[in-house]
Amino acid sequence: MFQNRLTKVYKHFSKIARKQEIACFRFYDHDLPEFPFAIDWYNGVVHAAEYKRRHGMEDEEHKEWLENCRQTIATVLDINTDMIFMKIRQRKAGRQGQYEKFDEQKEERIVPEGGLSFIINLTDYLDTGLFLDHRITRGMVRDEVEGMHVLNVFCYTGAFSVYAAHGKARSVTSVDLSKTYLNWAKRNMQFNKLYDDEKHEFIHGDVIEWLEYMPAGKYDVIVCDPPTFSNSKRMEDNFDVQRDHVMLLKKLLKGCKDGGKIYFSNNYKNFVIDRDSIPAVTVKDITALTTPFDFQGKLNRKCYFIEK
Repeated sequence: MFQNRLTKVYKHFSKIARKQEIACFRFYDHDLPEFPFAIDWYNGVVHAAEYKRRHGMEDEEHKEWLENCRQTIATVLDINTDMIFMKIRQRKAGRQGQYEKFDEQKEERIVPEGGLSFIINLTDYLDTGLFLDHRITRGMVRDEVEGMHVLNVFCYTGAFSVYAAHGKARSVTSVDLSKTYLNWAKRNMQFNKLYDDEKHEFIHGDVIEWLEYMPAGKYDVIVCDPPTFSNSKRMEDNFDVQRDHVMLLKKLLKGCKDGGKIYFSNNYKNFVIDRDSIPAVTVKDITALTTPFDFQGKLNRKCYFIEK
């Protein structure tokens, strides 16, 4: 059953990816309840994350089941099993779960997207370092930032920052709470031979706190993809995107020039934006517009275009 489903979806998605010249895409996401994986193809290697559940198996039995699943994936894709990296997708309280290592083994690869290259890590962390669902949004940002000042908060590994630099932004400022991801973002910029220390700034700190002191009216484009919830010890207060998004967006709008734009997204399934409380000319839902072919009907994240 699993093999038949994989064969069908991989054939379908890989064909579309080839036509669109996309090397990294998701081709399976919990399609069958008995096989709760999110499986991504990264230009020749596979990242398969099992959603945590009550499977009722003993540890050894589960380990054997995982190995059988790995072999099935390898058979369908006609690759060696050592090209398939598996982990259990168990989100921890707050965003710091992303920052904690699964193990000390580091398996890094360089993968292409949009004419650029990105460093991914297939073993250490919950996520690989490249969120595939935002490839369209990244392209939209690149297409409009030439000569502009760009701010990327909660920047993660800096993919949006790299796209902005490639789009000839006048300056790109990247802010994140994690030194690990901030260094990763800088490495991505350097690997693409885009880094310029006079144009590109990487700031380590609590985003909410930093926004209190950000330059007013400076930025033409702001990218903001916050965690759903964070209670990191490095933050003064916890953060809840549904409760706090108006506060966050008001702070970001102060940093925008008149006519400035914000791309705001989050992964809270039941998120509802409070349009009436956001002092902006435009608040437009662009979720459908920014959803790639491989995430159609399976994407919880919301994405909005906001204009000051």
